[in-house]
Amino acid sequence: MRIQTGFEIIYDCPAPVPMLLMLSVHPSRRHNLETPDWLRTDPMLDVRQYLDGWGNICSRILAPAGRLTLSADFIIADDGQPDVISPLATQAAVEDLPEDVLIFLLGSRYCETDRLSDIAWSMFQSTEPGWPRVQAIVDWVHNHIQFGYEHARPTMTAFEAYCEGRGVCRDYAHLAVAFCRCMNIPARYCTGYLGDIGVPVVGEMDFSAWFEVYLGGGWHTFDARNNTPRIGRVLIARGRDATDVAIANTFGPAILSGFKVVSHEAPDAASRSHSGA
Repeated sequence: MRIQTGFEIIYDCPAPVPMLLMLSVHPSRRHNLETPDWLRTDPMLDVRQYLDGWGNICSRILAPAGRLTLSADFIIADDGQPDVISPLATQAAVEDLPEDVLIFLLGSRYCETDRLSDIAWSMFQSTEPGWPRVQAIVDWVHNHIQFGYEHARPTMTAFEAYCEGRGVCRDYAHLAVAFCRCMNIPARYCTGYLGDIGVPVVGEMDFSAWFEVYLGGGWHTFDARNNTPRIGRVLIARGRDATDVAIANTFGPAILSGFKVVSHEAPDAASRSHSGA
């Protein structure tokens, strides 16, 4: 499968403002790129890139005063398979976990394990450890939160999503991540593209949030918002929560004036060649 992917984000800046952007395909998927995912800026700016502590590609720019357009348009290959289900994946005891995953047991800015621990244990203690326990958490979060873009706010935490019962995909992910950590299951937050491939098209396209848990010696994908295996995820970044993987951090005033994300199946190369495209 080939996926046509990209975005256009427009800012109006009253004055020059430094920006830190996380808009590049994750290093783990770069070998799948058929065309470059170069970050384009209008006006043309110097773009400096580096790898952060979580292994994500970050871009630094100094946006000038006035209108700035950020965009990318690329094709990435995908195996076309839905998320892998591993119902026999087991949960390791904390003392047996690798050191590099322990950070994903701890509370973070949007995942307040201290406020949710007693709640999590009261609801999920009787579930079977491992994959069934994570699925029970995902089922509960999926059914508890009412989705709506009107409910989105950048400050909403997992505990607030639990109390209010509403939010967007990042709130589903934060609450599920927090519950998993409370139950001693390492969990990390993911952001990227997820088009409506293989499912009915619903609403406007946006960047998506899901999460991964460490079970059976490896990381596995879960999605509390959709709660079904999906096709065509394109990872951008992973971290403790949305703080670590924000699409844009602006260090000064910047008004978001336009936002468009695209991710859909593209024609295969053979059919394009045959049609003369």
